[in-house]
Amino acid sequence: QAQLVESGGGLAQAGGSLRLSCAASGIRFSDYAMGWFRQAPERERELVATHTSSGTIVYSDHVKGRFTISRDNVKNTTYLQMDSLTPEDTAVYFCNARQEGFPYRISWGQGTQVTVSS
Repeated sequence: QAQLVESGGGLAQAGGSLRLSCAASGIRFSDYAMGWFRQAPERERELVATHTSSGTIVYSDHVKGRFTISRDNVKNTTYLQMDSLTPEDTAVYFCNARQEGFPYRISWGQGTQVTVSS
């Protein structure tokens, strides 16, 4: 079972930037697609971005052009660079690991709070 530990959340002003990190352990990192999801108060968890092991990247329309996902297969870490932040980006951000072969395990981090002030 993967252990995912997020860091880098905090408070930013509108128009500012934050960089989230997610360190993975207990898995063969290169066998997993890594992703970021977020959940704002009273809203459902939603996809932010994913990065497969083969390099396919998908972004939510809400963050496309502002956020950048990347991964380091040596450090077993995935990153989310968030630029041009808006108050609507305020949420708890969760790291996600999805195994790309059987048994297709899915693991979640504990989440890190991102708050953007106007």
